[in-house]
Order: sequence, then structure tokens, then C-alpha cells
Amino acid sequence: MFLGFSSHLIESRTGDIFVLRGGAGPPVLLLHGFPETHMMWRTIAPLLAVDFSVICADLPGYGRSACLPDEPRTRYSKRSMAEALVEAMATLGHDRFAVVGHDRGGRVAYRMALDHKYVVSKLVVLDVIPTGMLWDRADARLTLSFWPFSLLAQPEPLPERLIGSCPEAVIDNALASWGSPPHVFPPDIRTAYVEALSDPAHIHAICEEYRAAASIDRDHDREDMKARRRIACPLLALWSEMGGLNSWYLEEGGPLAIWRALADNVEGGPVAGGHFFPEENPEDTANRLRAFLLS
Repeated sequence: MFLGFSSHLIESRTGDIFVLRGGAGPPVLLLHGFPETHMMWRTIAPLLAVDFSVICADLPGYGRSACLPDEPRTRYSKRSMAEALVEAMATLGHDRFAVVGHDRGGRVAYRMALDHKYVVSKLVVLDVIPTGMLWDRADARLTLSFWPFSLLAQPEPLPERLIGSCPEAVIDNALASWGSPPHVFPPDIRTAYVEALSDPAHIHAICEEYRAAASIDRDHDREDMKARRRIACPLLALWSEMGGLNSWYLEEGGPLAIWRALADNVEGGPVAGGHFFPEENPEDTANRLRAFLLS
């Protein structure tokens, strides 16, 4: 996996960011979701490295990246996480780059595009809609289908203790229940995801990230809407053909219409597979990413 990529720990003011780096060409930052790490890009990253300088990062508090300093809860706002990643990319020599984010990484990615519009050249969001808009539409479908939104946002130490007592159960439920068949995740990948969810400090960091999404991230989104701040760069939104985004919001025009409330230049559509379609259907996903990023 990741043949030709090199690993680095990039210093930032808020802690080290772990990245894999490979390829040559315009820079592209790939950000994973929950409960994954940079390993989710194991097939897509080498495909993109033919045309791009690809950087796969572990989000702050996830995987092999450091947890953010022990400050008020704002430390795991998507704004803070985006700032840390922008700093890491600058250290690597990339002051302007495209960013692709799946799930939690998509939330960091679009916040990065809003707060650092001269840094982000193109934005790709995979299987997400904006955080504030998601919570405004939250109902039984969301809370029953994707339980981390509500469970991990509960006050500590409840979710930390639950995850820490059996991280295997969390990984197995997510990988088997969110639309992608279990065979997509070989035993070594499952083991890597379990190990990444076994450290108490990182478990706490992940819960804090979910708590921020239920609070300050929503505030930031509301402030943007009120101030009419918009995403300036082209945006590609892709989502699971089998997932809720492909059916829940049809009366509103679907995910593209929702993203157009925040950005002018929006395109995209569904991809075959479940929530983890980048791992389930990497070739099609990579082809769509390449076409957009090279356009």
C-alpha cells in the first residue's frame, strides 16, 4: 500500500500532523472520516499520484497525528483543525492546494475553503452536507442511521468509556452497517482502524471533535450564512448512491442544491456504494476526482 509514498510528522503550533506524501504535480490534500485514518486512501492515493502531489493526512486527534492542546472545546472546531492542516501544508511547501474530504474530513475541508479562500484552489466533499444544515435537518433517520452524531457528542466521560471498553465493536458496526460490504475492509485494515481507536487520548479527541460539531461548528456555519460568506472555489460533491443523502433531501433538490446555498460553482452526483464508497469503489471515485481536479 502507498507504494512510492514517504511518511512524515509535520510540526505545527498545535501538535504534529502525520502525513504520507507521494506523486508529482498540483498538490492535493486528502482527509479521512470516522472511524478511519489516512489508510482509507490506500487505493485512491496511488491512482491520483500519477497526476498530482498527493498528501494523505491524519486529522488532528486521529490516527498518528497529535491531539490538540488541552484548551477549551474550541480546539476541535473544524476551524482549528483546518488551521493546523493549512500550517502543515505550508511547511511542506504548499501555500495553495486542492482538498478532498470524506465524512469528518469533508467538514474540515469545507471550513478550510471558507476560512482560507486564497489557499484552497478546489474543494471536494464526499458524503456530507454542511454541518449546520445537517443538524437543522436532523431527525430519526440521521440519529438511527449514523449514531456517532448524537452519541459521541454527549458529555464526557460516557462516550469515551463506551468506545474505550470495546473499540472493536465500534469499528465492526460502522464498517458493516453503513452500506459498504465487510469484504471492502481486509483484516489488516480493520486491525489498523481498531488500533487507531484504542488510545484513550485519541478517543477523547474524537469525542471532542463530535462535540464541537454539535456546538461551535454550528455557530460558525450560522455566522457564515448571516454574513453571506461563501465558498469561492469550485466544489465537487459526491455521495453514496445507497446512502441517506441520495434520498432524504429530494424535496429540497438533493445535496447539490444544499451545497449551492454555500457555494456558487457546484457539481457532482452519487457514486455506487455505501458510505465508504472511496474504499468500496476507488477506481470510479479516483476517476471523478481526477477529472474535476484537472478541469
